[in-house]
Amino acid sequence: MSNSTILVVEDDAIVRMLIVDVLEELEFTVLEAADAEEALKVVEGKGTVIHLMMTDVGLPGMDGKELAVKVRELRPDLPILLASGYADSIDVPAGMGSIGKPFSIDQLRDKVKSMLPA
Repeated sequence: MSNSTILVVEDDAIVRMLIVDVLEELEFTVLEAADAEEALKVVEGKGTVIHLMMTDVGLPGMDGKELAVKVRELRPDLPILLASGYADSIDVPAGMGSIGKPFSIDQLRDKVKSMLPA
């Protein structure tokens, strides 16, 4: 299970740091991006292995759902987890998951594990 690489896209530096800390504690490798543009650069990196992308929906500029659609064009099989303070009200595209903010460490762990390929 460990050795999976997760790309975390979150514009709030403190929130991003907390998510990264939790995921690293769970022994995931974590890549970080502060916005959609940065995330796309990571995803476009030919040699970059990513097993899951977790993105905040409320990003500046291109939002998380638009980012997810673009990422899917580049990597059709990549699981994508959308995080939102309004998770109940976002319609999640097929094959993607969502998690409501704020979430507990356990919720994050369980959600991420459920979305990673076995």
